[in-house]
Amino acid sequence: MVLDSSRDALLQRVWEGGRIDAQEALALYSLPLSELGTLADRRRRLARGRALAGRGAETVSYIVDRNVNYTNVCNVYCKFCAFWRTEKDADSYVITLDELDRKIEETLALGGTQMLMQGGHHPKLTKQWYLDLLHHVRSKFPGFNVHGFSPSEFVAFSEFFNEPVETVLRDFVSAGLGSLPGGGGEILVDRVRQRIAPLKANTAQWMGVMDVAHKLGLASSATMMFGHVETVEERIEHLEVVRAQQDVSLGRLVAAGKLPADAPPSEWSAGYAQALEQGQLNGGAFTAFIAWTFQPENTVLKATT
Repeated sequence: MVLDSSRDALLQRVWEGGRIDAQEALALYSLPLSELGTLADRRRRLARGRALAGRGAETVSYIVDRNVNYTNVCNVYCKFCAFWRTEKDADSYVITLDELDRKIEETLALGGTQMLMQGGHHPKLTKQWYLDLLHHVRSKFPGFNVHGFSPSEFVAFSEFFNEPVETVLRDFVSAGLGSLPGGGGEILVDRVRQRIAPLKANTAQWMGVMDVAHKLGLASSATMMFGHVETVEERIEHLEVVRAQQDVSLGRLVAAGKLPADAPPSEWSAGYAQALEQGQLNGGAFTAFIAWTFQPENTVLKATT
């Protein structure tokens, strides 16, 4: 814990938009929620104030989409998951194109523009099955975005298809993949991942997929699932890992002349958001961070912190 004088200096730096390190983040974690919320709102206003002709801080955006799980067959058996099945289970499934069409049509009828499509790591679905699915959606529903396939799925695809992740990603994008969700992130600390999902992609593999996706110009999200076996320090480490990759991805855009070179790293995310809004970029970095609480019902992982 920081001393009072250091605490005041830390709070002032956060208020002014400065960066913090892991120990400082840990100190902030102990603040009353109301104080932390005030600081978070201040940072939001600093980041968004210049967007949308100065209306960014007062503007909230949203997207209408639908979750589509294309299969529940999975061979990684995560301890926190109540969704996975084996092929032998009576309620296992693989989605049909007719079912997929119906779900998309229902989404469009409600004003939806995108689907989040993820599934289990099914070892028997071929690469062509996925490419045919993406081609089908793009040809039948042009303009409808497929926000699909998590990094852990791409690690599995690389193993199943015996191809590099970049090759698989490029082929999926060519077939119609529009952006990448952050599923499978859980906690990006390998001690935790070994306890809750030992057969799943490790931290370096998960983030490696994101790095390739960003190099290819894709937008993606990052996630966290918390409230199980992780410590507070590991939650902070997870945030550090995500921020480090965002620095790399945004730095790549700066070097390519797609973001202002004279802005400090603390302002890169704001510049990236503005470039997306103005149509100057379609992706190349994380666009959102989503945190989920662990729900222990029907799982073998019961421990919570």
